[in-house]
Amino acid sequence: MIVLGLGGAFGHDPSAALLVDGRRVAAAEEERFRRVKHAHGIPASQAARFCLKQAGLTPDDVQIVAFPFSAATQERQRSRYAARVRSHNPVRAVRAFTEHNRKIAKKRAYLERTLREIGIDSRRVRVEEIDHHLAHASSAFHLSGWDSAAILSLDGAGEYTTTLIAEGRADGSIREIATFVEPDSLGNYFAGITEFLGFLPNDGEFKVMGMAPYGDPSKVDMSFALTWGGGSYRVEDGYFWAPWWRRASTAGGEAKSLNCDRRLLEKLGPPRRGDDMLEPYIHIAAAVQKQLEEVVVHLLEHHLSDVLKQCGGRLCVAGGCALNVKMNQVLLNHPLVSEIFVQPVANDAGTSLGAATFAAWREGDRIEPMRHLYLGPEFTNEEIELALRHSGLPHARSDAIENCVAEMLANGQVVAWFQGRMEFGPRSLGNRSILANPSYKGMADEINVQIKFREKWRPFCPSVHPDHAEEVLGSRHPSPYMILAFNACAASRNKIAEAVHIDGTIRPQVIDRAANPRYFQVINRFHEMTGVPALINTSLNRRGEPMICRPEEAIAMFLGSGLQHLAMGDYLVGKS
Repeated sequence: MIVLGLGGAFGHDPSAALLVDGRRVAAAEEERFRRVKHAHGIPASQAARFCLKQAGLTPDDVQIVAFPFSAATQERQRSRYAARVRSHNPVRAVRAFTEHNRKIAKKRAYLERTLREIGIDSRRVRVEEIDHHLAHASSAFHLSGWDSAAILSLDGAGEYTTTLIAEGRADGSIREIATFVEPDSLGNYFAGITEFLGFLPNDGEFKVMGMAPYGDPSKVDMSFALTWGGGSYRVEDGYFWAPWWRRASTAGGEAKSLNCDRRLLEKLGPPRRGDDMLEPYIHIAAAVQKQLEEVVVHLLEHHLSDVLKQCGGRLCVAGGCALNVKMNQVLLNHPLVSEIFVQPVANDAGTSLGAATFAAWREGDRIEPMRHLYLGPEFTNEEIELALRHSGLPHARSDAIENCVAEMLANGQVVAWFQGRMEFGPRSLGNRSILANPSYKGMADEINVQIKFREKWRPFCPSVHPDHAEEVLGSRHPSPYMILAFNACAASRNKIAEAVHIDGTIRPQVIDRAANPRYFQVINRFHEMTGVPALINTSLNRRGEPMICRPEEAIAMFLGSGLQHLAMGDYLVGKS
């Protein structure tokens, strides 16, 4: 069965994923082609056309289009949502009914527009509407390779649903155990605090997570906003998602409206501005991060204890909140959990893959487990050389580029590394990366300030040699996708100090030598030369930009940043 999944039905992170007989052929986010971060409201048509081209297929070959939005689910949950908000926001309760058909029509119009731009005739193809959280759940469970597991899907919202707690069964079915609806949303709560702390919601949540270790959660009481108990939780939404006449705003000459109510400012003070780490904002970040971890553990213990015991402690996690690697670390370390599979494209971009896998499973396809995320475009040496000649940059071809780059890294140079197929998802995994030596003091500051142009306090992640993973992580648990955090072992901490966060944690990618032999060769040679079993690996992009996709974009970033070395395909490029 040829199934095309289209994600981003809710306005941000549109993507496409293509399955052929249960096998992932291609997947990519639209932002990489349009060069617009998160591509808000833009159909995933270019990503879909790439997927079809990669598979050697035409739009007419597609048999099913899977879309992560279900009108049936929205209708089923709207009464529950209306009952939840009726007492303090009756207007929203009424709109759940008066605007119901319009909202469904809007989603379907978005899909129709996407299909039209791809060249797919909606009258010919079969469209499957997949429940949003089922798409998230499927993206983890059906790609985990496990025959049974407990499932957590934690998101902002989809068809009013914010959280799905479920069981993945041996026949591939997903049994719902519990759901929560808006406004009780851990994702939206975290996004609201993200905006208050001066970052973009649905974008800067990982910055809040990175800021949290600098603060003390005991110094701020956030219990007025989020409470939990009895297997449930409640977000006091009177402080968030305010109507326009009650919205707070930032101060100063560049004042802007916020989604939160003015009462939140009465509780917490003025919103944060600038890039500095200041009180009380670091304590607010710490308190909210701690809340997220404790609520999710509460839900796990209350709803999934029996399931985890029956399935041997296997846990699947997806949804935007699953990008929070510190939360994932807490789940991994829980006594009930023996193994965890977190969908690395856990945000809404991953719903294209999840919707496709769920639709393919329903058709009887056997879903191939996830082995890697190198699913995007790649470019030949001829295409790379042509782009370099047009740029006028001096360049040289190398038959041993892996060894050349390893030597530069060993000598303290920073190298942009552009190879093979682009990664699907928010993490660079060794094909669209900036690489550096984690043992060189001040390396993280140099990359943040001179190359990435981002906050100086932002941490970096290591790519770890697979033969030395346990000595770095203190764990044998798989970690190929930078989606789990571990406490860095004391014995290796000094060797990779620039890739260790202030709280002593790391978010590693343990390199799979079979999935990425060229990148493995770089780190293997680097380790032979230095004794350091890891590299700094951060995405090849600047602050506020999508990850680099094409050679021309890599060249533009090379020229527009402090990068001195670029390795593309077999070509080395230098500024001097």
